[in-house]
Amino acid sequence: MTLDPRFRRRLPLAAGLVLVLVALGAAFGYGRAATTPLWSEQPIAVAPATVTAPDWVALAQALKPAVVNVSMKRAAQATPEALDPFFQQFFGRVPPRVQRGLGSGFVINADGYVVTNNHVVDGATEIRVKLADGRELAGRVVGRDPRTDLALLKVDAHGLPTIPLGDSAALKVGEPVMAIGNPFGLEQTVTTGIVSATGRVIGEGPYDDFIQTDASINPGNSGGPLINARGQVVGINTAIVSRSGGSVGIGFAIPVNLAKPVVSQLASAGHVTRGWLGVGIQPLTADLAKSFRLSQTDGALVTSVNAGSPAAKAGLKQGDVIVEYDGRPVGRAGDLPRAVAETPVGRAVPVKVVRDGKPLTLTATVGRLEEAREAKAEPAPGEPALGVTARTLTPTVAQQLGLREQRGVLVVGVNDGSRAEAAGLKAGDIIAEVDHRAVASVEDLQQALRRHPAGAPVLMLVQRDGDPLWLAVGA
Repeated sequence: MTLDPRFRRRLPLAAGLVLVLVALGAAFGYGRAATTPLWSEQPIAVAPATVTAPDWVALAQALKPAVVNVSMKRAAQATPEALDPFFQQFFGRVPPRVQRGLGSGFVINADGYVVTNNHVVDGATEIRVKLADGRELAGRVVGRDPRTDLALLKVDAHGLPTIPLGDSAALKVGEPVMAIGNPFGLEQTVTTGIVSATGRVIGEGPYDDFIQTDASINPGNSGGPLINARGQVVGINTAIVSRSGGSVGIGFAIPVNLAKPVVSQLASAGHVTRGWLGVGIQPLTADLAKSFRLSQTDGALVTSVNAGSPAAKAGLKQGDVIVEYDGRPVGRAGDLPRAVAETPVGRAVPVKVVRDGKPLTLTATVGRLEEAREAKAEPAPGEPALGVTARTLTPTVAQQLGLREQRGVLVVGVNDGSRAEAAGLKAGDIIAEVDHRAVASVEDLQQALRRHPAGAPVLMLVQRDGDPLWLAVGA
């Protein structure tokens, strides 16, 4: 699966994602008076009352003038030969090569504010914004947010046509949508389709929550709007799955509800302030839920708590299941980072957890994320299971293998078709706990398995590449 490099980097699709809770910070109405909003949410007047039979002709005529072509230049990295003094004495100094890129964007404010993707303008030394009326203006980056792949540009113009922003939370699977952009440099191209899915996790980080659509999206559509039948932007087109570089009917858009607070902060401050709790989390499987004495898989399972973090100060512990944050239920692990995304730094919020099968309410004061604090995301575990070759991990063995952990049981091999393989256990994993009890040797592991009740999944805490991960090995 590959993507055209002009469009988006390769996407690592995964069944799930261990989400590191480094959430987007406080977000609403930054630096602009309530009487002068940055964007409008008023539906287009020509839009029909029902979403089942949209008038795409009228909507395209009304909205195309607000969609722009974004082109940019960036200096390419010089080759080693070009930097070599020996090479230069014969051929002279080689001028830096220039890379060019194309993308799309749309105007949200009549005074020249344009939303696009970060990857469209990342590293640009020159940006040109071509309007639908043929004018080509210099673009200035107001702010960029690589984590959500959003950027806000400004052009020196007034009275521009705009597109209103809608509510992506109201989207329904099967609902018709329209994409407008500049695929392969073909300006003002309109395609239609439906919402194929919402809440897609595609391995792009802790804020994965993409809209999937079969509306044709190709290289050059990046940064363009995905529009509902009311003529409102519900997503920003950003990625495709493709083996050929062209559309195969699987495209992804950033939900506009995720973009709104980001764009507000970019307009007022030029950057995004992020909150930080300092916990690693993963989704709950049915067997994990059973192991933690839960009747359902709702919630986010805590895999780690950073020392000195807001979560640690609040009393959160490894193995807690966060089921509610600031009064909002956590239906799945991916809901939690986006909930914290709306929390101002410094605000105290209630966090409801289930610990040892009992409910508990804690209070966490959200901190400010420093980039170095963010841990690496890991895939979520697969379905559980056991059958491994293992050895006791000693400091000597750890030193020989270059491992940070000094104690536990090192998984040397996993049998094909075994319970362990089905659970997602891998060679190189270090088993640290079984059923909430530490294991320091193969003998400890064997005793723990003998003590374990028959017919129930075995709960294991393992270390994988330095990060903790819960696994439930099926009976």
